[in-house]
Amino acid sequence: MSDALTVHVNRESLHSIAVPDSFEASDGFDVVLVNHGESTHVHLHLDDSLSEQAALEAPNHHVEGGGERRVRVGRTGGGTARGNLKVVTAYGSTTRLVDVELTEPVETDEPVEGGEELTKPQPRTEGDRPTTIGPLPLGPLLAAGGVAVGLGVGAAAVTGSALVAIAAVGVVFLAVAGIGLVLAARPDSTN
Repeated sequence: MSDALTVHVNRESLHSIAVPDSFEASDGFDVVLVNHGESTHVHLHLDDSLSEQAALEAPNHHVEGGGERRVRVGRTGGGTARGNLKVVTAYGSTTRLVDVELTEPVETDEPVEGGEELTKPQPRTEGDRPTTIGPLPLGPLLAAGGVAVGLGVGAAAVTGSALVAIAAVGVVFLAVAGIGLVLAARPDSTN
């Protein structure tokens, strides 16, 4: 089974179309429009049977002279389908049909292997540092902690009270401990 259906345009004469009689694919496929002559427009259309299982990315395509263009036909459903892909040039004066059969994708019993390196945590780099704590940005939170420390030390200096100084140290300790707990509880933390 091929994953590309090749359509030759302008190979034998102006607006001629050469396509295979039939095409089979187990998944989405490309229609390759190969233009052997002057620039032209090609219209592609899936009949009702194929449209239930597949869709074109776009129906109308301009192909430069001597150029090639790929058009994707993607699968939209499972199962099998059979129908016609219509290829048209010269505003409908030249039309060809391709009998297309979409089969179910072939499943293999081969297991997917993953390397052992995928099971181990990856080391963090400088750019991987957290920039938030939950929904809160880390920078403003640390700045607010610094302002709280400054206010506590300032209040202790102004009042001359050891009790205020101890309270300020306690607030700073609780703030730092809280930030540490929040960071440790993060699921992506490797601390």
